Amino acid sequence: MNKVFNKSNFPNRKKLLNSKWTATKPVNKEKHFIISKVKLDDDDSQIIEFVILTAVFTNMNYKMSYRDLQNVLDWEQGWN
Repeated sequence: MNKVFNKSNFPNRKKLLNSKWTATKPVNKEKHFIISKVKLDDDDSQIIEFVILTAVFTNMNYKMSYRDLQNVLDWEQGWN
């Protein structure tokens, strides 16, 4: 059985900013990303609303749910 979600090695919210990620299915040569912004909930600073990923190759920004990074079919932590 393949694990689709990996929570055990997922960084906590304090370590998400500036962390490096690799897309397992690159699009437009965008494979390596850095989390450039972590938006916390205004009412509860323990809840992450979204993150901004910046592509290293193209410098494009993408807004996404940080929970999407837990999908090991799409994302790997670090640059591989």
